[in-house]
Amino acid sequence: MKIAVLRERADGETRVAATPETVAKLIGLGATVAIEAGAGDAARFPDADYAAAGASVGPAAATVKDAEIVLAVRRPSVGSLLGITPGALVVGIMDPYGSEGEIGGYAKVGLTAIAMEFMPRITRAQVMDVLSSQANLAGYQAVIDAAGAFDRAMPMMMTAAGTVRPAKVFVMGAGVAGLQAIATAKRLGAVVTATDVRAAAGEQVESLGAKFIMTDALKDASGSGGYARELTQDEQAAQAALVAGHIAKQDIVITTALIPGRPAPKLVSRAMVESMAPGSVIVDLAAERGGNVEVTQPGKVATTANGVTIIGHLNVPGRLATSASQLYARNLVSFLETLIDKKEKKLAINWDDELVKATVLTRGGAVVHPNIKVPGATPLEAPVAADPAKTGAAEKSTPGEAPAAAADDVTPAEPAKTGAADKKDSI
Repeated sequence: MKIAVLRERADGETRVAATPETVAKLIGLGATVAIEAGAGDAARFPDADYAAAGASVGPAAATVKDAEIVLAVRRPSVGSLLGITPGALVVGIMDPYGSEGEIGGYAKVGLTAIAMEFMPRITRAQVMDVLSSQANLAGYQAVIDAAGAFDRAMPMMMTAAGTVRPAKVFVMGAGVAGLQAIATAKRLGAVVTATDVRAAAGEQVESLGAKFIMTDALKDASGSGGYARELTQDEQAAQAALVAGHIAKQDIVITTALIPGRPAPKLVSRAMVESMAPGSVIVDLAAERGGNVEVTQPGKVATTANGVTIIGHLNVPGRLATSASQLYARNLVSFLETLIDKKEKKLAINWDDELVKATVLTRGGAVVHPNIKVPGATPLEAPVAADPAKTGAAEKSTPGEAPAAAADDVTPAEPAKTGAADKKDSI
């Protein structure tokens, strides 16, 4: 059983899907591990450390040749997987919405694509929850970025020359990233307030020492699975009025509302930004989907005419590449442990397992996930690898089996420490 890890090729992607620590764990499961040379460089994991952990390190072609499993952060192109075992698993963040053609390409060449961001929100899956692990880091980094751009002290300081007032931080969205942002801002000494459209989020916010604000016109917008339902027009207007009055008094605003596969909802209007004082900072964690702020410039840090700095970094977890890779790689190992027979040291996938059914996008030459619609995505040609003797994961597939639908918003549960089975954001 060979597991391959390629160097990430997406622009700005600094993370890697395996670390020397997880390589050792994968070898302990009975796998041989191949790492493309330089795969961990951006995350500060040198090739020598992978080799010391027992992995083979070499060029891309040798890395994927005859692999039964490929681990990735971002979805690799089909062309980068030439030589892989027929029916092999490709496990990573697939980001299928809007990329249905590429997912169809996986089906066309017989690969089994597994989207880790579709992991169901159940207790046993928390340790495999890539969105939760990455969103936690994003929430932390958002506050650090804001503090760096804020040209004043964050905590109250009592000095002989007088008192420095604490910064006022407003977090919009009490989900995974939002709760971590609240906790980090509190640790830095800021006065923190937060809002969410779900009433249950108030307890989580207050448990971290922040003040929860919510309009009286919005009793509760909790939806299924702990996520927010769509607001009515009246509710949207009431919430916007509340936010507008509050933002004008804040030094730092952090927005966290991001739903996979959809444009980010606009929470902060141009007028709200213009109401803020010079030197204020906004960090938009939804910049990759267009941003929660009307004037966010994705991928840029910009300052408005009235002196408000708006930070729209892409791939915020990647700004903490080492930590993000460590957590992500552990998520992957935890998932693979459910797919491998520890005694036989080989793949033994239970295709009826709820984790598998929720995350498999393609299988047996077809797109099988009910939420992914690819016209004509049926077996059109032979699998990528030419050697039919190497069946690997394909031996265990049963054509025609379709997984159950996953929720549109697939952000997993927050760790129990912060009390968040409820959340709204995802990174």
